[in-house]
Amino acid sequence: MNTAPVTWSDATRQHAFENWLSAVAPRHALNPASVRLASADASFRRYLRIDAASIEPGTAPAVPASPATLHGTGSCIVMDAPPALENSHPFVQVAELMAEAGLRVPRILEWDQAHGFMLLEDLGGQTLLELIAQRQERPLDLMPLGTPTAEIHDLLVQSLDALVAWQLASRPGVLPVYDEALLQRELALFPEWYIQRHRGVTLDAGQQAVLNQGFAMITAHNLAAPQVYVHRDFMPRNLMVPPRPGLSVGVLDFQDAVYGPVTYDIASLMRDAFLSWDEEVVIDITIRYWEKARKAGLLDHQDWHSDFGAFYRNVEWMGLQRHFKVAGIFARLTLRDGKDRYLADTPRFLAYIRHTTNRYIELKPLMRLIDQIEGTVMSEAVSFGRLG
Repeated sequence: MNTAPVTWSDATRQHAFENWLSAVAPRHALNPASVRLASADASFRRYLRIDAASIEPGTAPAVPASPATLHGTGSCIVMDAPPALENSHPFVQVAELMAEAGLRVPRILEWDQAHGFMLLEDLGGQTLLELIAQRQERPLDLMPLGTPTAEIHDLLVQSLDALVAWQLASRPGVLPVYDEALLQRELALFPEWYIQRHRGVTLDAGQQAVLNQGFAMITAHNLAAPQVYVHRDFMPRNLMVPPRPGLSVGVLDFQDAVYGPVTYDIASLMRDAFLSWDEEVVIDITIRYWEKARKAGLLDHQDWHSDFGAFYRNVEWMGLQRHFKVAGIFARLTLRDGKDRYLADTPRFLAYIRHTTNRYIELKPLMRLIDQIEGTVMSEAVSFGRLG
C-alpha cells in the first residue's frame, strides 16, 4: 500500500486543494492530516487516500459516520485531475452506468468541477494485480505465470460476472463508438511511437504496405463483432480485491469506456499489460466467460454461440489490435511523458503480437515485418503461452 506524502508542483493548485479539502472533510468525518498518495496512472490523473477521523471513546460523532467507516475501509479516495489536462465528465457518466448495471464502483461523494477534485468511496487497498504478485512464487516478469491459486482463480471468475453484467446493460448511443476511425487512430500509435521514435526505423514502401494491409485486416475483423459497453482497460490492475467477504470485485479506471467489440474486455483481462498467463489458463478463463456470455445472449453472432474455437480466434484478433496500440502508448509514455517504467513491459506485447501473427497464415507477413523491425527473432521463452 502506498503511503507516500503528497507533493505539488503548482502552489496555486495546492492552495485550491487545501481549501476544498478543509470544506469537504468535516462533511464526511475525514482527517485532512492523513492525506497521502494512493496511486497514479498513465494519464495526468492521480489518486490520494484520506482516513476517517478518529472519535474519542464514549463520545458521539458531530457528523454522521463517514463513507470510510460505513464501508469498512476506514478511508476515502481523492481524485486529483487537473481540468486542463483531464476531463472528469466521462468518469462520472460511466460510474453511474456501471452502478446501475450492478457493478461495485466507487460512489462519487464530492466533485469540484472547476478545480478537478473528487472525493470517492474507497473500494479497498489491494488490486488483483498486487494480490497475484503477492501469491506468486516469483516476480511478475516477462515469463508466463502458471496455474493461479484457487483464490486468484475465484477472483478472476468473479470479474467475469461483473463483465457480463456490464455488457448486458449496453445500449447504443450512450457511450462513444469504438468505430473504424478510433481503431485506426489507436493502431497508428505503433508505427509513429514504437517503430519510428522508439526503434528509430523508417519503413520502406513494401514494409509500409505490409503494415497497412495487416492493420486493415485487423480493423475489419474486429468491427464485425457484436457491440457492447467496453471498459477498455479491464485487467487485474484495475480490479480491486474485496476488503471483506460478501463483496464483489471492485472496478476502477473506467473513464475511457466506449461502445465496441464484445471481445475487447476479455482479451484485455487475459492478455494483460503487466503480467502473462500460460495459454492453458487463458483458455480456461476465456471458456468460462464464453459460457456466461452465451447464456446471457451476448454471443448470438455467426457460430460463436456454439463454437468456442471461432469465438477464441476473434478474441485473439481483438487482442492483437490492443497489443499494437499499447506498445505504441508505452513508447509514447516514455518518450513524451518521461514515464519510462512502462516501456519495460514492451517485450510482453511483442511476444503477444508474434504469438498471434504466427498462428494465422494471413498474418504471417506482419509477423515477418515485426522480426525485421526488432532485428531478431524473439525467443519463444518469452512468448505468451509458450505454444507458438
